[in-house]
Amino acid sequence: MISLLLPLGLGFIMFALGLGLGLDDFRSALRKPRALLLGLLAQIVLLPLTAFLLAKALRLSPEAAVGLMVLAACPGGVTAGMITHLARGETALSISLSALTSLLAVVTVPVVVGLALTVFMGESSTVRAPTGQLAGGLVLVTLLPVGLGLWLKETERVTLRTRQLVQRLATGIFALIVLHTFFVQWPAISAEFPVLAPACLALNLITMGTGFILGAVARVSTRGRIALTVECGMQNSALGITLALSLLAEPAFAVPSVVYALLMNVTALALIAWRSFQPARSTA
Repeated sequence: MISLLLPLGLGFIMFALGLGLGLDDFRSALRKPRALLLGLLAQIVLLPLTAFLLAKALRLSPEAAVGLMVLAACPGGVTAGMITHLARGETALSISLSALTSLLAVVTVPVVVGLALTVFMGESSTVRAPTGQLAGGLVLVTLLPVGLGLWLKETERVTLRTRQLVQRLATGIFALIVLHTFFVQWPAISAEFPVLAPACLALNLITMGTGFILGAVARVSTRGRIALTVECGMQNSALGITLALSLLAEPAFAVPSVVYALLMNVTALALIAWRSFQPARSTA
């Protein structure tokens, strides 16, 4: 039952993301291609690389290492746009990056997950990356729902109130997915937590710092840097859990996504609190 409900829940979350999109968001982001390209570089290349180096440096177990790589392969989280808005960042850039990385995930996730299984699990592993199934599953649970939501938004077939209700429901479903996996996988989480918590926190802080530094070096506006920071730190943990449980059928791979989901919200709240004390000029 859970193997069916998880993809359905994730599909609804991605549908909510699509409802929050608009072609104007993409046009706005495309007018600032430098920030967009930096965000894609940070999420698609630097994030998995950072996760790989941390897994090696901290000598994570093979299952934990692959789980961390599965998480790192996932696109930006659905709540990243909301966090960016609350932190007074450039919301349009954040939403555009979430959408683009979600679309590219059809290609990038199978590649990263396949490499992670080969490197950390070895050739003798019984777990294999079903590349075709991963790509097909990602189309069904990410690409199509986002596209449907975007189409409904652009054709004005749903009201603002309906969109807000769907997005609130999506946030609740995301929380339920994380909490369900947390309780079901509690024995594995409690056993791995002393090692996984530092790894996940380090990944979160390093990638957030990477996004901010890249923005600063490229002289992106402060609001753009905040968007890059949030996008790099807020991962789609629900997708990571779904990949582990439904497509890879290996519950141990879901544990890093659960731990990361809990920690990334703590750092997101800290960022919002920090930004709330910044002077108004820093929102430029």
